[in-house]
Amino acid sequence: MLAKTVKVTDKGQISIPTMIRELIGIEKGDELLIVENNGKLLIEKVDKLALKVIDDFSDFPQLTEKSLSEIWDNKEDEIWNQYLKK
Repeated sequence: MLAKTVKVTDKGQISIPTMIRELIGIEKGDELLIVENNGKLLIEKVDKLALKVIDDFSDFPQLTEKSLSEIWDNKEDEIWNQYLKK
């Protein structure tokens, strides 16, 4: 973990230290997302965040199909049969 202090200008701007920009790969024109949570800030490159979201949900269709099949294939749950007969 790398930590640096920065000062906020009268316009609310900060400068990200060079070492951190290079480490993360932040370049001029990059979009950053700033999230506040319980008084803490998270700053992340938007393009990296998009990749994380895609990765985080890569197994979602399989999990959803498995979960739904467990519900739909539940022979003890006759309530759905009532709706299907109508």
